[in-house]
Amino acid sequence: MDSDAPAETVRVWLVERTYSDDEQNIVILVYATPDGEHYLRKERALTSFDDARDTTAAIDAKPRALGTVDDPETRAEYAASAKRTREQYAADDVV
Repeated sequence: MDSDAPAETVRVWLVERTYSDDEQNIVILVYATPDGEHYLRKERALTSFDDARDTTAAIDAKPRALGTVDDPETRAEYAASAKRTREQYAADDVV
């Protein structure tokens, strides 16, 4: 494998945004594959109102960074949410 070749990535779509109950100023973002079978959880500290890190509708993630969604109900919810996000936004739209 060529070490200069771009790493393979998987596009995941924003399916959930919540605020942590345990820690103040933490936003939890969950992105999932369109089929809802894999997810990526990101935690972001909101350090100030001037914090200008955008949340986009989709990101490209390395496959090894993705977790597996074992629960069929959660998988279906993630798939439905990913579909809605894909229909409403371009991947790089700020949401």
